[in-house]
Amino acid sequence: MKRRKMMAAMGALSLGMASGPFAKADVVKPPYRLIRKAIETDILIVGGGTAGVVAAIQAGRAGAKTTLIESGSQLGGTTTTGGVSFPGIFHAWGKQVIGGIGWELVLEAVNLNDDILPNFSIVPNNTTIRHWRHQVTVNGALYALLAEEKCLEAGVAIHYYESPTAISFADGKWTVKTVGKGISHEIRCDQIIDCSGNAAAAAIAGFPLLKEADTQPGSFIFRIGGYDFDSLDLSKIPKEYHGRLRQNMLINEEVKVETSVNNFPPTPPYNYVYVHGADSSTAELHTQANLKGRAELLKLIRTLRTFPGCERLKLLDAQPETAVRETYRIDGLYQVSHEDYVTGKVFADSLSYSFYPIDLHRNGESIYQEFLKEDVVATVPLRALIPKNSRNFLVAGRCLSSDRLANSALRVQASCMGMGQAAAAAAVLALRHGVTPAAVPLDELKALLREHGGIVPEA
Repeated sequence: MKRRKMMAAMGALSLGMASGPFAKADVVKPPYRLIRKAIETDILIVGGGTAGVVAAIQAGRAGAKTTLIESGSQLGGTTTTGGVSFPGIFHAWGKQVIGGIGWELVLEAVNLNDDILPNFSIVPNNTTIRHWRHQVTVNGALYALLAEEKCLEAGVAIHYYESPTAISFADGKWTVKTVGKGISHEIRCDQIIDCSGNAAAAAIAGFPLLKEADTQPGSFIFRIGGYDFDSLDLSKIPKEYHGRLRQNMLINEEVKVETSVNNFPPTPPYNYVYVHGADSSTAELHTQANLKGRAELLKLIRTLRTFPGCERLKLLDAQPETAVRETYRIDGLYQVSHEDYVTGKVFADSLSYSFYPIDLHRNGESIYQEFLKEDVVATVPLRALIPKNSRNFLVAGRCLSSDRLANSALRVQASCMGMGQAAAAAAVLALRHGVTPAAVPLDELKALLREHGGIVPEA
């Protein structure tokens, strides 16, 4: 009797489940289908890296309807995904030379993380005090959050996981087709700013590009721990690994307090393996660069753990991508030359500064460096950001028009931030005046940059 009651109760429970919230069966949905949408915007930024973030914020703050497409999952590029979390250089010879939106981002990241700024009043002499003492360390993850926040506050529409597949110009408008995860956009815009680093949009639009026969190696960045460097017997470890185990590229043993006049804060533990021939211009090549970087790192970790005192060495962190130094550059209305750079030539259309030594990595065998002479600071002219025979099209970042030696210095983050702001200001004014960027009034352009904190070179 009891059994019959129990079975009846179970039946009632089963019936209740079938008629209640558990009654829904799996719904068969149609096969995967690409959603197609159209977007109308004033300015399209291709690439949300170092230059693209600043360009998008500048364009949005200046009142332009701005769309940003980024093939990855976050903003910041080299500073965040690439792991080079010490952007520089913003100061030269005792004064600030790059400011504006890029500096605003860096400064806010420093303050929100309770970090310490270098003492910029001390002028590096490249012997006892090297140029990189003025690089500013930031928390990369925090920087990415701030960049996204500032873009959204400026009204920028961000599209992650999207890349351009076709770009055409007709009747004074650009049409850009993109593809992403499950979605395809047709974007109609007045101005394009290519901040891809690889001149990807410029290539798709049909503009000629420049590239060297060989490419500087990339860097796959990581951090290690799990050992005490001071207790290691370095005589039992091959010398080539001493630097690896020392970990920190910027160590200041003399002073570690904020109040010191000689304070130069160190970076977090930092290491990298070279990735020869690293190229991020296509998915296939970028995949190869990442695979090579990870394989080299794994090989290194296994080797380091064989040394006495390093048996419990650990990989603390590794970046998701290889940081790439060099791919394609545009053939612009003007090509910044090595001579222009090292002499600090100022052009009538110079819009931003660049301060970094010539820094050419030679396939891991050596680094050719050429330091700027005292009081020399290089500049970036508007014409170097405009492809030949283009209309309503600019670039910003390492793909600007320059020769290889000049580009090896111009590619650093602070310089790219200055270019991003300059390109966006030019695009905004081109939109207002109904002209191509090469024809915008330079005085008005420089005034707009200053209005937003930019430091404009004086002839």
